Amino acid sequence: MSKYALVTGGSRGIGRAICIKLAQEGYQVIINYASNEVEAQNTLEMTGNKGEILRFDVSNAEQTRTALSDWQSRHPEDYIEVVVNNAGIRRDNVMALMPEDDWHRVLDITLSGFYNVTQPLLPAMQLHKFGRIVNMASVSGLKGLPGQTNYSAAKGGIIAATKALAQEVARRGITVNAIAPGFIKTDMTEGLDEAALKKTIPANRFGTPEEVADLVAFLVSPNAGYITGNVVSINGGLYT
Repeated sequence: MSKYALVTGGSRGIGRAICIKLAQEGYQVIINYASNEVEAQNTLEMTGNKGEILRFDVSNAEQTRTALSDWQSRHPEDYIEVVVNNAGIRRDNVMALMPEDDWHRVLDITLSGFYNVTQPLLPAMQLHKFGRIVNMASVSGLKGLPGQTNYSAAKGGIIAATKALAQEVARRGITVNAIAPGFIKTDMTEGLDEAALKKTIPANRFGTPEEVADLVAFLVSPNAGYITGNVVSINGGLYT
């Protein structure tokens, strides 16, 4: 029987690297995207076409449930055993000048998206007594960053949700962990002053999406079965 892994926001950046890595590890990868079908198809090709693309906006509960239900109806003998909640956006601004929509959109995608995707998939994991849930947090969720009150709130919420859910499902063989990247060289860090920021990082460089993907691959493996409710930082020593 094939093993299935769902990666939200899997069309680019860290999500793309995770999709490629999980395909290499033997998974059929479900590459979620919200709008950019071209990039999602490119990611699928990079996996060696080991999977499929699935369009839905994680912040839209009805759309998400419909997409996942349709997938299940097409795969009646299978279940999604790995979920990587990677979808997220940044809309940085100081709180005093932050539009209301920027607050809600960031939290809706990261935090409500986690619920919308994970909740309907839990029963099958519990039935099979195996599951792996990895949530993409951030150094912003650990220490908070000025100009990112919305993003820090969303990622801090993901960290708290990770710790709570891990305790609910551990007896069913399901692990729930979060990864907190620092500065990773992706589209989301374009426009930042990399030369200046590197001076604040003990490792003196930005991380790569592939390094994050390798960590995800370990956390979803059978070897990580006793690791749950944890937040693993991958930030070059920026914040410990």
